Amino acid sequence: MKQIPNLFTLLNLFLGSVAIIYILQPGASIAVVEDGNLLIHLPEKLAMASFFIFAAGIVDFLDGFLARWMNATSEMGKQLDSLSDVVTFGVAPSMIFYQLLRMSYLQEESALDTSALWLLPALLVACCAAWRLAKFNIDERQHVSFRGVPTPITAMMVASLPLIAWYNTWELAQLVINRWLLYGLIFLLSYLMVSDIPIMSLKFKDYTLKSNRPKVLLAACALIYVVVFSWAALPLIYVTYVALSLWLRKQIS
Repeated sequence: MKQIPNLFTLLNLFLGSVAIIYILQPGASIAVVEDGNLLIHLPEKLAMASFFIFAAGIVDFLDGFLARWMNATSEMGKQLDSLSDVVTFGVAPSMIFYQLLRMSYLQEESALDTSALWLLPALLVACCAAWRLAKFNIDERQHVSFRGVPTPITAMMVASLPLIAWYNTWELAQLVINRWLLYGLIFLLSYLMVSDIPIMSLKFKDYTLKSNRPKVLLAACALIYVVVFSWAALPLIYVTYVALSLWLRKQIS
């Protein structure tokens, strides 16, 4: 029975691995000429990978919950969780950025001459995720709050991008494959993961409104964002989460 949380952790790894398969085998990109402009439509398989990352995020929450509920926490479970998270919430988001950058360069006439070196910054996300997870395992300050944005939350933010592009939410598809936006997101998200900025935990220590007011506010904003912005809500939720943490940094540090 005590291995059940670890089996959920392995399910997280399994789902993340499936996501990577979808990302690396997306099929042919669809190019459409419209008013003289070349538009690149993301293949459906890349969007499917996002759903597997979301599912892994739910499983990641459940394995921790089950471990505490069953009193089955262990050093092995802690290390296994980090190893799984590196793949699901580090490597998979990096591969999404890699494919989005590739599709961005496909819009140029000189696409075939583009060096693969321009795509390698995408791997920074995986490297910083590994750094952040290793730091979490040895940092005694991160029991109540975090230092740096957690990798699952960063991964959810990245996983929203293919869905925004696939469904063309709020006509943002072309913006999502803008290389300069992608490079900016890669460096910003990577920095926020490895930074020492106090970030509030989303775990509930009790169920009083006073101690959970920031979480309730975040949940209310998230609900409004989802209703109004659909898949584009996830980047807004991420920004609100970081902004609230910065606003409350003295209280949570």
